[in-house]
Amino acid sequence: MKCLQLVKRRRVVLLAATLAGLGLGLGPLQRAHADGYPAKPVQLVVPFPPGGAVDIVGRTISKKLGDRLGQPIVVENKAGAGTVVGAAYVANAPADGYTLLISSGSTFTVNPALNAKLPYDPVKSYEPIGLVARVPLILLAHRDVPVNNLRQLIAAVQRTPDKFSYGSFGNGTTGHFAAEPAWSATGIKLLHVPYRGSAPAMADLMGGQIPFTIDTVAAALPQLKAGKIKAIAVTGATRATQLPDVPTVAEGGFPGFSADSWLAVVAPRGLPAEAKAKLHKALADTLADAEVRSKLLAAGLEPSYANGDAVLAQIEDELPRMRAIAQRAQIRAD
Repeated sequence: MKCLQLVKRRRVVLLAATLAGLGLGLGPLQRAHADGYPAKPVQLVVPFPPGGAVDIVGRTISKKLGDRLGQPIVVENKAGAGTVVGAAYVANAPADGYTLLISSGSTFTVNPALNAKLPYDPVKSYEPIGLVARVPLILLAHRDVPVNNLRQLIAAVQRTPDKFSYGSFGNGTTGHFAAEPAWSATGIKLLHVPYRGSAPAMADLMGGQIPFTIDTVAAALPQLKAGKIKAIAVTGATRATQLPDVPTVAEGGFPGFSADSWLAVVAPRGLPAEAKAKLHKALADTLADAEVRSKLLAAGLEPSYANGDAVLAQIEDELPRMRAIAQRAQIRAD
C-alpha cells in the first residue's frame, strides 16, 4: 500500500513539473511572478497632447526603454487640466510597474504651487524613477522689434514702461513661472498675455500681435532657423546646445539666475523592489544611448539623466520656490 501511494505521489509531482514547464497549471499572477518583472507591456502616460516636448521625449525613449526591459512600452496621451488628468490617472494606478508617467516639472511643482487640492500629492503619490531631460526656455522677440539682447530689452521697457507685453503658452505654466522671476531680477515688468498652448502664442509673435514670448527651445527652433523670430536669452543655467550663440539671462548681467523646466519618469508609490531596480537601470541605460541623446538634442532638449533620489530632491527644493513666485507675482490657476 505504501509503495502504491509513493508511486502516485511521484506521478503527481512529475505531472505538476511537466505542466509548469509548459506554462500550464499556474494562475496568471503566479506565472507573472515566476517570469519576473516585466511580464507584459508597460504603459507610459504622457499628460499632454501629441506633438509637444513631453510627447516627443516619451516616444523617443519608449523603444529603447522597452528593449532594455524586454517588453514593449506603450505611450498613451492623457491630456487635460494642465497635466492633472494624466498625473491623477497614474497616481491611482496599481503600483506594479506597469503604469508609468513622464511629465514636466509643472506636474510636480507648478500645479501644487497653484492648487492645494490636487487629486495627487507630488511626493507621496509617486515613486521617482529618474530625470530624463531638461527643457530649456527662451525669451523670444518679433524680428522687427528693435531689441537684440537683454540689456536693450530692459532699456526699452524702462523708456516706455506700459508699452510692452509678452506671451506664454499658458497661465501658470513653466514659461510663466520662468518669466516672472526674470522680470523681478531685471527690475522691469511686462504685461502677461497667456495663450492656450505654444502654437497660438508663436503665431501671434510671428504676426507682430505681441513683441515677446517665452517658450521652449524645442518649440522655437524651427522659427529661429527660418529667421521668423529672434532669440534674446535662454533662462537656464547654461546655454542651449542647439543655440550656442544665445546667452543666458545670467550672462546678460544677472549672475545666478536660472529657470528652466525638466522631465522625469515616475511610477505610483509602493513599487516592488524588483520592478524599481529594473526600471532604474533600464532608464539609465536608455539615457546613455547615443541615438537617444542625439534625437533629444535635435529636438531642442538637453539629455540629463539623474536617479530617482535626485528627482525627489528637485521637487522638494523647487516646490517652495514656486509657491513664493506664485504669491509674489499673483499667479493663480485658471
